[in-house]
Amino acid sequence: MVASQITPAFQIIGSNPTRLWGMDVAERTRRIATAAGLSVRQGDDAPALLVNAAFAFDPPWLRHIAAHPGLVLTLGGVPVLAHAIDAQDAQAVADAMAGQRHLDPRGALQILAFEDGPTIENKALRKRETPFVTPLRPDTVRTIERASYFGAYKGVTDILTKYLWPEWALVLTRICARIGLTPNMVTTIGAVLCVLATWCFAEGRYWLGMALGLGFMVLDTVDGKLARCTITSSAWGNVFDHGMDLVHPPFWWWFWATGLVHWGLAYDTETFWWVQGAIQLGYWVQRAIEGVFMRQNGQMHIHVWRRFDSKFRLITARRNPNMVILFIATALGRPDVGLILVAWWTAISCLVHGIRLVQAWIVRSRGEPITSWLSDEGSIQR
Repeated sequence: MVASQITPAFQIIGSNPTRLWGMDVAERTRRIATAAGLSVRQGDDAPALLVNAAFAFDPPWLRHIAAHPGLVLTLGGVPVLAHAIDAQDAQAVADAMAGQRHLDPRGALQILAFEDGPTIENKALRKRETPFVTPLRPDTVRTIERASYFGAYKGVTDILTKYLWPEWALVLTRICARIGLTPNMVTTIGAVLCVLATWCFAEGRYWLGMALGLGFMVLDTVDGKLARCTITSSAWGNVFDHGMDLVHPPFWWWFWATGLVHWGLAYDTETFWWVQGAIQLGYWVQRAIEGVFMRQNGQMHIHVWRRFDSKFRLITARRNPNMVILFIATALGRPDVGLILVAWWTAISCLVHGIRLVQAWIVRSRGEPITSWLSDEGSIQR
């Protein structure tokens, strides 16, 4: 097997005492490299993926460089990451990194200057972006952590997650990283709040339930961002987090309805079942539509197909937008009307997604590709 076909082993060049998200450079790099399936370089083994300890970079850069033999990412002419195919090129890159000096192009090395704004693909959202690369010093830590945090944010999400609590969640994510809380610990705390909120709804204590629910919703953002920023994602963590997200909303809407008796606003039997039927069935049908769309279109989310889909995701009948409806209705003294509005909005959202799924079938039947509006045309810049 030729060197360019062998997975490179990684090596950190230099040292740096500055900590990022509670980790030193060695630990952060090890976690990123391990997640990318790379091992530690032994001796002068080649090919090698060399990492400059003087810089911090978004994890996608390491995976991108590892996939392109001979590619060297530079900032200010100084190599930050390099995939050296042979020992001679690796030594030349290592010397440049150690001396924090420009790398003279040589051999099979190809320079990719960060200043030129190169883009790489975000496979999850089917878009191209330029992840951050920054010198790592004590005075740049907060800036880097902010870039790392917002780089882990979904490009398409609901209105509350996008606009209301990103800054709150950033503060909490920093605190969790500093005191050593793991993402699964945060998810567990959120799960307790979620269960308590469910009990409050059943008792008609809507304001307390919404306060607890708000805490859960914010932590639902924090655990994912903490996992990505500290590179501690796990299969169990994903199941735990996404499982909670998937399962709890129907319970909230059910017990919200039963809790109306404590306000003297209980539905009659027929209204109760119509409301629950619309919400419960609509919720699972909408989830099924999203799953079918992903399966049929290369795991691309329906919410990133066209600009309309991304805009509609802000307000579609998911937990957070539904809670806005219920908050306003409760503030007006009519939590019963709020749940009826949620039922109508769920039915409308389900219809919209169903129409979009059919439209995607029609587009594919004409032989046209289904691509995200977030993606740029053309090849990835190297």
